[in-house]
Amino acid sequence: MKRVLSGIQPSGQLTLGNYIGALKNFVEMQHSHECYYMVVDLHAITVPQEPAALREQTEAVSALYIASGLDPAKATIFLQSHVHQHAELGWMLTTLTYMGELERMTQFKDKSAGKESVGAGLFTYPSLMAADILLYNADLVPVGDDQKQHLELTRDLAHRFNQRFGDTFTIPEPYIPKVGARIMSLDDASKKMSKSNPNQGSFIAMLDDPAVIRKKISRAVTDSGREVKYDPQNKPEVSNLISIYANCSGKSVAEIEALYDGQGYGPFKKDLAEQVVAVLEPIQQRYHEIRKSGELYDILRQGAERAAEQAEKTVKTVKEKMGFLAR
Repeated sequence: MKRVLSGIQPSGQLTLGNYIGALKNFVEMQHSHECYYMVVDLHAITVPQEPAALREQTEAVSALYIASGLDPAKATIFLQSHVHQHAELGWMLTTLTYMGELERMTQFKDKSAGKESVGAGLFTYPSLMAADILLYNADLVPVGDDQKQHLELTRDLAHRFNQRFGDTFTIPEPYIPKVGARIMSLDDASKKMSKSNPNQGSFIAMLDDPAVIRKKISRAVTDSGREVKYDPQNKPEVSNLISIYANCSGKSVAEIEALYDGQGYGPFKKDLAEQVVAVLEPIQQRYHEIRKSGELYDILRQGAERAAEQAEKTVKTVKEKMGFLAR
């Protein structure tokens, strides 16, 4: 089986966009691939975090992994900070990364824009992300469009290391679903749905109450006219809502267009809200069970042990090839 590696930052509430664009695919891939799924808490601290909030969000995201359908018997689920080899290989790859490569990263430009001072970790974290992937010699990396640049750097670093020290790393390939890979904001379809958006109405959190979900979708921005038609160029707002509907219902875009032909946005948005609630309510129920039971800690401990076993093999090989003395 091909090996898959991916992760999500615990830096805010997970959204419906995280579920459709990432978690839903994580769950599907665990049945046909060898999967490693992290909560990337080391990445979260590239920007300031309140310690208590970071602990809470790390636990929440981990619980949502499992509540969404990830099975610890089929996928290795762990916290990045529980496997110290991530930081170790991250440093070694940082020494092979060029300043110009990091300066070109659009996410760094976006997150640092307008700030008087920026931590060095935000600048160098693409090298740590590369280490996350290369530690496990992942074949496939599920990524959003906004992470493709980071994966390209990972591929470049793998090539660079292999050329300089001999074949060591698998060159990873991106896995980007054609539909739903990038769910957009409810108030502006030119922007990705983001848990960091200060406008709470712009996103649906996975733990939003059903009444809140219905209200947010009823207020979602739509395009002029009444036609429920998938046309990202001319009707980006409605096209985004159709994409959400398709991913939550399993219906095709053509089926959705036919279903609401001539009905306008009102009935479409009302039914869309019910489709979203139907997907998220069972996840929310399972989430609360996990948080109460305490089972999460055993799952994360066992996942970290399995991940560390593979990670240590990689780090040992890398150190030998780079010339470090063995202990």
